[in-house]
Amino acid sequence: MPAHTPHDARQQAEPPAEAVTPLLRGIAVLRRLTEAASGTDAPDDTRGAHATDGTLSLSALQRATDLPRSTVDRITSTLAHMGYVRVDGRDVTLAPRLMELGNAYLAALRLPALLSARAEALADELDESVSLAVADRDGIRFIHQATRRRALSLSFRIGDLLPAERTAPGPLFAAEWAPQEWRAWRARRAADPRDRSFPALPPREHPAPDPDFEHRAEAAARTGWSLDDQLIEPGLVAVSVPVRDPRTGRTVCAASVVSHTSRRTAQDLRDALLPRLRAAVTDMEHALRTAPLPAPDPAAPSGLALWTGASKQELGRDFVESLARGLTVLTAFGEGRAELTLTEVAKATGLARATARRALITYEHEGLVTSREGRFTPTPRVLSLGFPPLSRITLPRIAEPHLAALAHRVHESASLAALVDGGTKVQYTARATTPRVMSIDITVGTRLPAYATSLGRVLLADLPEQDRAAADLRPLTPHTLTDPATLTRALDRVRAEGYALVDQEWEEGLRAIAVPVRDRAGRVVAAVDAATHVARRSVEECTELILPALRETATRIEADLHTASRFTRVPSA
Repeated sequence: MPAHTPHDARQQAEPPAEAVTPLLRGIAVLRRLTEAASGTDAPDDTRGAHATDGTLSLSALQRATDLPRSTVDRITSTLAHMGYVRVDGRDVTLAPRLMELGNAYLAALRLPALLSARAEALADELDESVSLAVADRDGIRFIHQATRRRALSLSFRIGDLLPAERTAPGPLFAAEWAPQEWRAWRARRAADPRDRSFPALPPREHPAPDPDFEHRAEAAARTGWSLDDQLIEPGLVAVSVPVRDPRTGRTVCAASVVSHTSRRTAQDLRDALLPRLRAAVTDMEHALRTAPLPAPDPAAPSGLALWTGASKQELGRDFVESLARGLTVLTAFGEGRAELTLTEVAKATGLARATARRALITYEHEGLVTSREGRFTPTPRVLSLGFPPLSRITLPRIAEPHLAALAHRVHESASLAALVDGGTKVQYTARATTPRVMSIDITVGTRLPAYATSLGRVLLADLPEQDRAAADLRPLTPHTLTDPATLTRALDRVRAEGYALVDQEWEEGLRAIAVPVRDRAGRVVAAVDAATHVARRSVEECTELILPALRETATRIEADLHTASRFTRVPSA
């Protein structure tokens, strides 16, 4: 058994005989990495040097899971092959592709897609943070955060789990609890009075008596709103209102306005902002009432079963096929596929019914799916598999391992950059270098004129001509384009060809080639380049040898970006 058991992984019974043991172990590894990213929950002796980034050493994972080292090695090798983690030497780190599991749950839930724009609009109107949360047994779990950027900012992430009694949404959900749910809550309180099993929170110093929460739940049932007056931590206040399912009248999520006492008191939240929150919730409920049902997805076989079989042949015993096949089961769910039968899961994944059935039994034991009358539904607990730390990932963090692989492949430095200063400059946001006697010395944060760099031209080329910032086209070298009409034609050519090659225009001797990185909407949000000395690579070698590798790198960055940004914002810096 694991050396320490968090709230998410707590079980009342031993796994059923039909549970898939490698899948249970893979879930344990992913949860330990997720907890390490909180920086608060994992025991000190299991934290790696970069634990708060979701990184643990292989030996730390062995101690945290109490699994044999050979088993940890095989599990992490399999997860790395799936793109769910990265293994760098002895360290294991969560990878953005893992978010596809949480994305499947959020797509099936539909609430973020239907309500997040309204939450964002309310946050803009009030200039306060707004969150959406759902119930997760005796806790609440965030499914959307519309935060304000301030020195005193909120650190909660999508997927974070909090105890119901320390939140504003908690009493709203508890108002609908059945007696058995209250018994489970009291048992958890007795076993963990200081909330040490909730890694998103600091431990409670002075546990409140149980009747306090019971009274708050009764009040929430009467009034239809609830307050958190510094229950999570000193200075933090919030007011919540339930968003009800128009068909059943039950609370499907809670909308909260969150602030701190230097801006507003709890009384001020209730008096000044509660009416506006209620109006926004009325609009949210109207959206739920009028939204058309998603068209049923035929869920054609995905070929994942064939992929896992081929991977087993490629990697041999280092690839745990039952783990990989089990994890693909969660990706069967999504928009229009909130509830699936066993047959539908098997069809969506291409797995045998028996394989899919054992995986679903395993997930039901772990609390990741529920079943009713032969139909399976994912639960909020799916978000416990890496989603909270990855929901705050930035584009540079996404790009870094891909840039390193590119630099290693082409033996040249590689960079990621974005437009800044009104589109007149590019700022380097990530870099990877390769050892050379004569290297290109550009540090992250450096800003260069956009018009004279390959990175800048790729970014400028995506803009309509009228939006391209007017720049002082100074000659930085004898080769710099300084004629506006010539530069416009160059940018049009970059747009058509999909790459920019700039030859000694920013600095003599420096030749660079760049390609765009596009977001889910197809907009260019960054550029990737490889730079070399003119003596090392000719123009032809840059386009014939480096350009294909650049494009493959951009495609991999985009794949991770599209997964990470489906339900979260991914900052470009």
